[in-house]
Amino acid sequence: MRKSGCIDYVELPGRNMEAVKHFYRAAFGWEFQSYGPDYVAFENAGVDGGFQSDAQEAHPHPLVIVYAGDLDAMAAEVEAAGGRITKRHEFPGGRRFHFRDPAGNILAVWSDR
Repeated sequence: MRKSGCIDYVELPGRNMEAVKHFYRAAFGWEFQSYGPDYVAFENAGVDGGFQSDAQEAHPHPLVIVYAGDLDAMAAEVEAAGGRITKRHEFPGGRRFHFRDPAGNILAVWSDR
């Protein structure tokens, strides 16, 4: 069960998906589910996550993603606390926004609702 406000997913940049999948499968036993040519989700890693190879969509560093039961309410809370929303978008299965915290870190918040 997903809990609002908790880390739910980690997204990593990935260029060569076959090499990435081979490495993480061989090193750690992770399994993968492809979602088109530019995205692959990983499983059995202790936290859900994926690799993004689309240069337009990939964040340059690992992206920690928090879950929100109510995305709009969470966006308002982030801004009220001093965060700055930098990007919003929809994807199959949900919506998310990226934000910069007061220390300069970029994180994201997503919802399937």
